[in-house]
Amino acid sequence: MNILVIGCGKVGAALCNSLSAQGHDVSVISDNSGQFTNLSPDFNGYTTLGVVIDQDVLKRAGIENCDALAAVTSDDNTNLMVIQLAKEFFHVPRVFARVNDPKKNDVFTEFGLETICPTNLTVATLCSALHSSSVAGVTLGGHSIIMSETEIPKEFVGKRISEIEFEESEVLVAIEHSDKTLSKMFLTNYELLKGDKLIIAKFAD
Repeated sequence: MNILVIGCGKVGAALCNSLSAQGHDVSVISDNSGQFTNLSPDFNGYTTLGVVIDQDVLKRAGIENCDALAAVTSDDNTNLMVIQLAKEFFHVPRVFARVNDPKKNDVFTEFGLETICPTNLTVATLCSALHSSSVAGVTLGGHSIIMSETEIPKEFVGKRISEIEFEESEVLVAIEHSDKTLSKMFLTNYELLKGDKLIIAKFAD
């Protein structure tokens, strides 16, 4: 896949290094040449120095042939402008923007833009971590989804899934048993056993 990354700070460089290691063709733009030193010596993609919202700079970096674009500069407004250009003028199939301000993130998603909000994801993950044994989070379409694994309380042993009330934002995905096997929750009459753990998806926003 040909991927264009906008911004080569710590986040952008780490993304480029990871994508390059996975075998993707990666091109990255930064308006600060010093940021390119953040890239791994093993990075085998392309670097372009210039103003990231300049259409000529974007063309030099290969935007006309890329399959996806990720705008991950530290400036939310810059990221918004870049992905709008990518969608409306260059018709890039998939575009994503890093958005640190949750309020701006809501505005971005109203435009139908795909966003990753580290602030929302961090808060949601920490809140879940305080109540769970392990958590993992992703952001899709501007929504933070937290996957958590929680040991069942003693009073749940012997109860059926249909008897348990979950929060409105929670969906039970699976049950992990004491032998580490999983049961997918397509049915609601499973009877919980000692040692079972609930794997729950929670929509944080």
